[in-house]
Amino acid sequence: MHTWARYLIFFQYIGTKYNGAVKVPAHQLGKRGIQDHLEEAIMRLKPVNPVSLSVSSRTDTGVHALSNSAHFDLQRKNNKPPFTEQTLVEALNFHLRSEQIRITHAHRVPNTFHARFSAESRTYIYRIALGIPHYSLLPLTENNLCWSLWNTHIPIWELTFRSRSFLYRQVRRMTGALVAVGQGRMSVSQLKDLLEAQDSLAYPQGLVAPARGLFLTKVDYKDTDLQPFQTPEAQHPSTGDSED
Repeated sequence: MHTWARYLIFFQYIGTKYNGAVKVPAHQLGKRGIQDHLEEAIMRLKPVNPVSLSVSSRTDTGVHALSNSAHFDLQRKNNKPPFTEQTLVEALNFHLRSEQIRITHAHRVPNTFHARFSAESRTYIYRIALGIPHYSLLPLTENNLCWSLWNTHIPIWELTFRSRSFLYRQVRRMTGALVAVGQGRMSVSQLKDLLEAQDSLAYPQGLVAPARGLFLTKVDYKDTDLQPFQTPEAQHPSTGDSED
């Protein structure tokens, strides 16, 4: 009898060098997605089953995460028992050591759990630096520009957005519109008209805030979903889960 386990992992990354959070199609050249690197690290654990990660939040190219999440199923060879959560975290981080991606913690969850659909809410922040004398001081997350920030006082605003789900580029569009109002490029009445239109095509070109200032900070689940797994052996996972 084979022993299966479903794991929920929380991970963080600097998104600059990656093509978003989810897997990049094999035919597409260029940057790879966070999911590509995570699945590659999991496969290095030599599971019996093919690995397919379900990511909770599909951040865009260049967006960062202090905490994103995903689930996957894992079956070890020779009917070995499932990895403990701590062993799994340490093993995956070992194989991710050359990437700007790190697993922060893991939970073994029931086979009915789904990282995306079980999420209660997602929280993003957008960081805006004020009074920057020159664009070369930004973005703050770029390693090769950090030297510019020594002994420099930079006031930063953080806009926080929390919801169960978001539309495509919704946070960056809201941030861009607020900045435009603050800079006098859009009036409050124009912003009101934009909100009432409820049409993404009505959004002005060139106002979307850059990806580099956006951070996914938290994905929340019910406490009961993250309780220690009690069943000694997990059965073959359900195949009913699907993503939109």
